[in-house]
Amino acid sequence: MSVYIPIEINEVAESEEQPSLTYALDFENGRIAGRVDGLEAVNQAIKKALMTSRFKCLIYDNQYGSEIKETIMSKSITIEFLEAEIPRLIEDCLSTDTRILKIYDFEFSVAEDKARIKFKADTIFNKMLFEGVI
Repeated sequence: MSVYIPIEINEVAESEEQPSLTYALDFENGRIAGRVDGLEAVNQAIKKALMTSRFKCLIYDNQYGSEIKETIMSKSITIEFLEAEIPRLIEDCLSTDTRILKIYDFEFSVAEDKARIKFKADTIFNKMLFEGVI
């Protein structure tokens, strides 16, 4: 036998944008180095999402991370395929971050198993240029 207990709701709160204040990651030394907020936090989130392999880290769901590393390491990939696929993979990777409004002006180069990526992003804070090696 189930028990039904009505709960009175007087007011429904609107959803609010969560602050982007987070820990600053020192990627070179693998340490936390203070805190970042705003545009710097978005830049760090982009770098972390692009560096994280999708479907490989059990701590993240299947919506987080990118498939760039696996794509560029494939032996049968042509540069023409990469030119079409890299922007799509980046957009797919970052589409879940509501702070990022638009990504454009992609540039990249591939050497062995690394990709040097550069693109512009419009965020809720301001415009930014991202440059990184994945």
